[in-house]
Amino acid sequence: MCPHCEDFARTILMLGQLALYADNVGADQDFIEIVGPCLAASLPEPPPGTFPADYDPTEGPEYPGEEGF
Repeated sequence: MCPHCEDFARTILMLGQLALYADNVGADQDFIEIVGPCLAASLPEPPPGTFPADYDPTEGPEYPGEEGF
């Protein structure tokens, strides 16, 4: 596995583990609120082939609060 792919996979794994931890009774919500966004922000670019070549993350449905609603 390339180093870039390894970083991406490791960060996704940590986000998943944090999500599982968040479901535990007594989970430290302050920790979750601080670490979750930091992990998400640290995600490297996805490895090539993760998304289709024509994928555009700005396309999709409008959500409440977005223009047009």
